[in-house]
Amino acid sequence: MSLKRSWTALLLPLLLSPVPGWATESAVKQAADEDDALVGKPAPPSSGSAPLLPTPAAPGRRWGYVLRLEATTLALLPRHGAGETAGFVQLEPTLVLDGGEKLGLSVGAPVRLRAWGGEKAASIVRKEDWDTLSDWGQWVRFLTLGNESSPVALWAGSLDIYSLLSGHLVRHYSNRANPDYHPAGAVLTGTLGPFYAEAFTSDVLGARLMGAEVEVDVEHVLSGRPPQPGRYTLALSAVHDWGRAGGTARPVTLAHLDSTAVVLVRRDKDLGFEAQVFAGWGGRPGVGGAWGAVAGVGADVVSPTLDLLARLEARRQHGGFRQGYFGPDYELARFQVAGASAPSLADASFPEGYSAYGELVVGWDAVHRVAEVRRHLHLVLAVEAFSSGRVDADGRFAVQLLNRNLGVALRGVAVGLRQPGTRYLTSGEVRWRLFGGALYVVGQGGTLLYPTVDGTLRPGAFASFGMGADNAR
Repeated sequence: MSLKRSWTALLLPLLLSPVPGWATESAVKQAADEDDALVGKPAPPSSGSAPLLPTPAAPGRRWGYVLRLEATTLALLPRHGAGETAGFVQLEPTLVLDGGEKLGLSVGAPVRLRAWGGEKAASIVRKEDWDTLSDWGQWVRFLTLGNESSPVALWAGSLDIYSLLSGHLVRHYSNRANPDYHPAGAVLTGTLGPFYAEAFTSDVLGARLMGAEVEVDVEHVLSGRPPQPGRYTLALSAVHDWGRAGGTARPVTLAHLDSTAVVLVRRDKDLGFEAQVFAGWGGRPGVGGAWGAVAGVGADVVSPTLDLLARLEARRQHGGFRQGYFGPDYELARFQVAGASAPSLADASFPEGYSAYGELVVGWDAVHRVAEVRRHLHLVLAVEAFSSGRVDADGRFAVQLLNRNLGVALRGVAVGLRQPGTRYLTSGEVRWRLFGGALYVVGQGGTLLYPTVDGTLRPGAFASFGMGADNAR
């Protein structure tokens, strides 16, 4: 579970997904928890280096299912006088099928029925949610085939806080930051001898963001399979945006080369620790003078109740290239970057210079629950400070209280701090289980940015309140 391959960095929490507020042990109940826990939807399996701690064998499982229906009122609100207020009744049915450790499926999507406001000729069902082929991908909440012990594994669904292995090209990316674009992404991993590969697409039904990273275990190649795989690796990644779904944008391609060395490993029964150093270089193929370099250190700590990942990097940007190009703001920046002058990201001239990047991921639970992804507390925080004076930051915080009956989550993204035209996006959710857990109430709210036909971003906000019920308990 080294830093460069740890799926802790993937995380995939969905801020607007339901938060389970109860503890459970059965396979069906865990499938429901994994389906919509704020603190971590089921992540793609990893076939990386040896885990920091041994994984207990999972008990035998049988097929199970969970049915859920959530009904809320949803208000979409204009900001700064842009647009009209529209209200909806939102119904969200969900079906979860649990086939054990290597097979899981959850299908369901919010259906928004217009209740008031909006344009006079608007349809009853909000058309922006279903007006492209990609939008139909939102019915797949998650699909898992295989796990971290499988030579080949597949994960599909909504991508949120997704990082492609090293994270130097794709970092904390969300494929649904555009509120009118709801694709299903997919991640495929595979291991063959000394090679480990990961490929992804942000939209399985459209030509959008696609990429892959291939990593080779140098020690394995030179002297056969080592006792601790993945200690010395080289990796090559490439990502291309076709720009043909979710709104038309200019295509762009980036590539990156990384080297990593695990310099310290400590493992015992209750604690695993790993420290790494790494360096890399990247560029934009076909664009002269666009390159960047990075060097840094990282640490990964795992115990029965704690997962902690930390990294600190020094970066160099030149000619329009930057690490983390496909980041948490990318689905909006591809239309209009943050700042006083606002072209698309592909056309923007990013200032040359240096930056310092730090990332912290913490998951803590009061008790040890084998194979359970939920945590009492979950924190994701990333900050990058540039020599030009600009600061970018994004973070998630989720906590479960009152015997997991109350869940609270906050999310924020700030791009271009300390510069004119700073972009902020915030949202939050509270979810409370009642009457033994079969019913729950939920409240949500936050800010939005809608891409328009002229390439600008229209500010908006949302507020939602309602109830849900399921048979998970």
